[in-house]
Amino acid sequence: MAHGGGCACGRVRYKLEDEPLFVHCCHCRWCQRETGSAFALNALIETDRIALSGDAPEPVETPTSSGRGQTVLRCPDCRIALWSHYGGAGALVAFVRVGTLDNPDACPPSIHIYTESKQPWVALPPEAPAVATYYDWRAHWPAASIARREALRRDAS
Repeated sequence: MAHGGGCACGRVRYKLEDEPLFVHCCHCRWCQRETGSAFALNALIETDRIALSGDAPEPVETPTSSGRGQTVLRCPDCRIALWSHYGGAGALVAFVRVGTLDNPDACPPSIHIYTESKQPWVALPPEAPAVATYYDWRAHWPAASIARREALRRDAS
């Protein structure tokens, strides 16, 4: 099932041509600062599985707490952040802002990360996978997503 999305003004439109690999709900202080909210909700997907149907977003280099930085892809007009590329995965994987999807309900979190710094008033569902800091993706990702990740790494080398 393809998920459509875009910015607030409609200049940048996109479609995810596959299901996300995994969805992070990050509660780290850096994501709180960057979003101005309690957390960031990002759907990880191979960048080549994002099809643009509007104008291209504009890359903006920003710092991260890791020191490796990130490239945030924003609408050139309304400046909405649509997705990011982080230093670790580079441009091969996009961290799509779930809130920019036309139906964000379709991409609930697969895991809550950095819960050690989550806002105390945010209540996580008892059955939700959650970790204090980061996690071992091998232990949490579904087999199909692991296979896609491995294929991406093979193709990149």
